[in-house]
Amino acid sequence: MAQKYTLVTIIIGLILISSACSSPTEETPSADVRAESITPEVIPPTLTAVFPTLEYQPTRTPRTFLPAQSGSLISDKNEFFTAAGNCIACHKNNIDQAGNDVSFGEYWRSSMMANSTIDPYYLAGVSMNIDRFPEYSAAIESKCSTCHMPMAHISDIFYGEESLIFSAEGYLDSQHPLHNLASDGVSCTACHQIQYEGLGEFSSFSGGFVIDQDTPMGARTLFGRFDLQQTSQNMMSNSSGFISLQSDHLLESELCATCHNLYTHYVIGDGSFSDEWFPEQTPYTEWLNSDFATRFTCQDCHMPAAEGSVVLSNMGPGGPRSPFATHGFVGGNVYMLSILKNFGGEFGVQAGAEHFDATIGRTLTLLQSNTAELSISPPVVEDSLLSFDVTTNTSTGHKLPTGYPSRRAWLHVRIEDVDGQLIFESGAVEDNGAIIGNDNDVNTLAFETHYNEITSPDQVQIYESLMHDVSGNLTTVLLSASAYSKDNRLLPTGFDKASVTGDIAPYGKAVTDDNFTGGGDSVTYQINTGSSDGPYQVSVELLYQSISYRWAEDLSTYDTQQSLIFTDYYNALSNQPVILAVQTTHSD
Repeated sequence: MAQKYTLVTIIIGLILISSACSSPTEETPSADVRAESITPEVIPPTLTAVFPTLEYQPTRTPRTFLPAQSGSLISDKNEFFTAAGNCIACHKNNIDQAGNDVSFGEYWRSSMMANSTIDPYYLAGVSMNIDRFPEYSAAIESKCSTCHMPMAHISDIFYGEESLIFSAEGYLDSQHPLHNLASDGVSCTACHQIQYEGLGEFSSFSGGFVIDQDTPMGARTLFGRFDLQQTSQNMMSNSSGFISLQSDHLLESELCATCHNLYTHYVIGDGSFSDEWFPEQTPYTEWLNSDFATRFTCQDCHMPAAEGSVVLSNMGPGGPRSPFATHGFVGGNVYMLSILKNFGGEFGVQAGAEHFDATIGRTLTLLQSNTAELSISPPVVEDSLLSFDVTTNTSTGHKLPTGYPSRRAWLHVRIEDVDGQLIFESGAVEDNGAIIGNDNDVNTLAFETHYNEITSPDQVQIYESLMHDVSGNLTTVLLSASAYSKDNRLLPTGFDKASVTGDIAPYGKAVTDDNFTGGGDSVTYQINTGSSDGPYQVSVELLYQSISYRWAEDLSTYDTQQSLIFTDYYNALSNQPVILAVQTTHSD
């Protein structure tokens, strides 16, 4: 019988693959929400892929860094789970009809899913929240291991033991009996054992997935996309202890929502926890309220199909199957993949530089071809005032950016005169990742509002979600976050900002901006050209960071081992943004 494990009530949000919280009810939470495409004559743009060539360039040398080293995947198991190294004994050398090696392990090993446990940003974030609220450290560690270390966490829940990350009793200690299963991150037999029970309901979010506790190894079920012949079933059961069962629920977005829709309680003035939920990240609910919900699933974009059919196993009589979902779990976290590549030898990544290069390449392809497009209206000059509109049209099935709230996208606009002299710039980025002109990057109490019109260089259109605590102060401590001061992340097509529930609605001036709608945003620029001469060249980039400067800077102020380690990496590897889209045009 499938049995759902019991979760503690304290929670904290997580980095790429979120951790979880259970709900006392299955009601949808709410949050207080206050507050024509143009085709110009353009110069064809060329996207610049920043990160494939990004390597470690030390600004200081706190220690000797060790880059990622190739190695064998972890092999270990208990009565509930098996690590990926055991699975690839049969599931390797998977070649599609175009000759590409799309093997499960080769794609997965350099993904953020595989590295969810040892991700230094995740560990630093957990340690920061523990440092801020030490009285809740045990509960924080338990909650934060739910989706980042699911096999170890669930095993301990079933054993009746406490789930801990740090200290000699924690999963990161190599002597812990569950260390290997914890280190395997979000692995094969974690996702493929999730039952269909309750999927899509609020109780399944925040790590509320259901795993079978009672069936013994040898008869446990792994859900898959395809039916297997009895001979293959017998071989799989004998070699792994699992029986494969075809089930379509593995193909549905509701499966992903169990960890990627995260609602948290927060600490209120008297030090206790709120009764209300804070929507830390909600990509599933955003998708559900978009046009994509009737056309695509999460897996369609983030586990794209291989080219043609693929033989699933190198053992047994099974023939080629199609469609074959690649297991790279492509997302938007190029910067963290670069940290894993450049420094992963220090903390035991299961992949080499070549694996991370491949994953970074796939990630850049997704970001630069399937996120957004820019257009610029024909610039008009009247009495030294240059006017034009910049329109961003989105092509994601959720907000852009979505997920962990450290992410942001923004418009970088440059204007040059007839002599090529720069006369205006908004949204340039410094070497440390800070945006020039962004109030929040220089002042923790301030931020850039959402703009409908921009007239000066110190105004920057930044698409982001900014959290505040119960006193109204901006915060990057997830356990303090009670509501949003700003949420103007770009909306997917079909998203009606006026009718959605409060947990996914915009917050701030974007609410009343008629140009900010489902599918994109349009901003008017009116720039004084002074004594310069035209015609003028207008260049626009849509830039993106998975870790914004303020989040990294705040993290560096905490004196924990994990925050200091991440800060060393951040200082050594420039946090330059990814270019999502670019467009250029001229005035008459």
